[in-house]
Amino acid sequence: MLHKTIFSTTLVVFIFAVSVASANDWRSGIPWETPPKVTPGAVLGAPPSDAIILFDGTDLSAWDGGAWAIENGELVTVLGEGDITSKQRFGSVQLHLEFFIPEGVVGSDQHRGNSGVFIGPYEVQIIDSYENVTYYDGMVASIYKQVPPLVNASRPPGEWQTYSIIFNRPELKVENERVYVVRPGYITVIHNGVLVVNRHELQGTTFFHRPPAYEAHGGGMLPIRLQNHASNAQRGTVLRFRNIWVREIPDTNVRPEPTRAPFYMGQ
Repeated sequence: MLHKTIFSTTLVVFIFAVSVASANDWRSGIPWETPPKVTPGAVLGAPPSDAIILFDGTDLSAWDGGAWAIENGELVTVLGEGDITSKQRFGSVQLHLEFFIPEGVVGSDQHRGNSGVFIGPYEVQIIDSYENVTYYDGMVASIYKQVPPLVNASRPPGEWQTYSIIFNRPELKVENERVYVVRPGYITVIHNGVLVVNRHELQGTTFFHRPPAYEAHGGGMLPIRLQNHASNAQRGTVLRFRNIWVREIPDTNVRPEPTRAPFYMGQ
């Protein structure tokens, strides 16, 4: 009988505590909008329902530039051809792509499967860094000549690798032919499922031959470009890409102004 009394008392105290907690449920007063429904891809890396498909293995209709090939549903660089650039331009995006550096690749340093994915003038480096030493801000997953990856998450040549890139475009203003940074750009890179660049603040264009500096670029709508580096033609290296898609995202996190002061539910 004593145990039943203790249990009943405990239950009453618990219900009272939950009721008090509910009554003290704090709310911000911000009128958040309902997040839109997006259906994830059926398997990891597959495009979600709101993705813009740039390459699905069927054609190159989304691209301009070099005469690259399609083999077995894969986008293949052609020796001696140039880069390819997306016809569509984008602001801030989530970009997914998969790349393949062939087994038996020859060369060293920057001459070993060199490529890159550019969003406008900003490059995330693609190169074999599995057992290949180069300058760290030029290795795979680096923001070229700006910051190395936090870790080297490379797979060996002959295996597919993935990039998930979050790009928040900069806001620039041009006055008297001078470029002013209203808001810098940011890049986050996840390489083979590993976070390797954590919201790097862009210092400007990722130049090869001089320090980074911001340049005006057409109102901030930028194409995506895949590089076919000249060193690959010299060494007979053919790279492959597949499953390329983007999602347009807000430039920044939007926090609306509250429509009322913060409050506790029940008040």
